[in-house]
Amino acid sequence: MSTRRHDDPAATRLAGWIGPVVGAAGYDLEELVVTPAGRRSVVRVVVDRDQGVSLDDVAEVSRAVSAVLDENDGELGRAPYVLEVTSPGVDRPLTEPRHWRRNTGRLVAVAVGPAGATEQVTGRITAVDDAGVTLAVEKPGKPGARKKPPTPRQVPWAELGAGRIQVEFARHGHDEDVHDATGDDEGDDGGGQ
Repeated sequence: MSTRRHDDPAATRLAGWIGPVVGAAGYDLEELVVTPAGRRSVVRVVVDRDQGVSLDDVAEVSRAVSAVLDENDGELGRAPYVLEVTSPGVDRPLTEPRHWRRNTGRLVAVAVGPAGATEQVTGRITAVDDAGVTLAVEKPGKPGARKKPPTPRQVPWAELGAGRIQVEFARHGHDEDVHDATGDDEGDDGGGQ
């Protein structure tokens, strides 16, 4: 969990109250940021879990966090605040093993290799374990040339930089699955005759 403002005593104090409540509800507290906004503060709480976070989950966590803030409002000096509970966006860097695990199957750009000799690669996360991450690395090719199949590459945690999710308009494998199913149906049953 990061507070982004490590020297902010309010964020540190809030993390001590909010962290256990979020954990008890089954979520990870990914980030807590307190930002002054006029006469009030904005308390931004980012949560995640392996199954993902739905709008109902955000509402559940929001109620629990709001209750703990209300219980401790004397400690906050009764200053008004706005609570924002959200899940991480796709622009959040993948820095923890749980981030990588939760994004298995997604395309990422990441610097890999030993310090001082890293290279930027784009690949699909195919496996995550205690040793590191396995990426199906795509080889850049000439425009119009037939794409080469991705090459598996095991990257140990010590040689893995912060990954960035690459937004895809068509998910990997989706088009092939539709095409294969259509081709199989036409050839196997003869159109139902």
